[in-house]
Amino acid sequence: MAFTLPKSDPKQRIAVRRFAGTRPLQAQLDAPLTVAHLTDQHFGRVTSDELQWAAAELTNEAQPDLTVLTGDYVAHSLDYLGLLTEVIGAIRGPKVAVLGNHDHWAGARQVRCALERAGVQVLMNEATVYSLRGQSLQLVGLDDAYTGHADTGRALATMDPSLPSLGLSHIAEEADRLWGAGVSLVLSGHTHSGQITVGGLHRFMLGKLAGHRYVHGLYGCRHGERAEGAVYVSAGIGASVFGLRVGERARPEVALFELGTSAEQGLEQAPHPGRRPSDRKEQQREEAVARKRRRRDRLARRASLLTLAED
Repeated sequence: MAFTLPKSDPKQRIAVRRFAGTRPLQAQLDAPLTVAHLTDQHFGRVTSDELQWAAAELTNEAQPDLTVLTGDYVAHSLDYLGLLTEVIGAIRGPKVAVLGNHDHWAGARQVRCALERAGVQVLMNEATVYSLRGQSLQLVGLDDAYTGHADTGRALATMDPSLPSLGLSHIAEEADRLWGAGVSLVLSGHTHSGQITVGGLHRFMLGKLAGHRYVHGLYGCRHGERAEGAVYVSAGIGASVFGLRVGERARPEVALFELGTSAEQGLEQAPHPGRRPSDRKEQQREEAVARKRRRRDRLARRASLLTLAED
């Protein structure tokens, strides 16, 4: 497999991947609905502004009925929230989002406000219903599981099981808990497809070493035969550490789902064995969020005191 070389037009660097929905959604919807899925933009120094704008433009060209976003809008700071609001705000039509681990590390409240200024509804363990082309589509959004903020029970308690439903979760492994409640399709991100997919390296690094059940692409079963539902893990748009992406499956991507159409056969992959993080690891992740929040608060107080002193 050849290296993915940069192209002059950033839109050419982005793969637009198209899929049908699930059999339950086909039975519940009277006509197809197009949903665009974006994730892991990581607005910051590593991901170019041009690539962010290209993803927004490709999304608008698809003319989706709804755009969903599944977390990690920032990389390591809040310095690019203005650009985030501007780019996401340029995407036309209704937009729904959930947060990711980087958003909680950098400042969930601030990231949520930036998204809301862009016209995005942010779901935090809750469901909401949109009327699209005269049809109801329910969105069930989980907060980030990596940092311990996901609450599936709370989210499911707010949903109507009789409505066609689409799940959003930054961490794909949460999909297993949503399928049994009638959420037959879940969209996720987080992995960036490993960013280097040559020779199946992404499957080894993320599946075997990191313990992810779902690395990139479709898993489960959209026909409801081998599994209660399906999950799609997008390669995302940006990166937080290094921008290199090698291999076709590592390309930044915009995924389009035609809900209400017949699902293609044979695209779903078998999941990896997976490995649940230890209780100690989960505690460490939660403590990291609290530690970063305390540091932000200290810096904010210091800046406030300096401003008062100057006045």
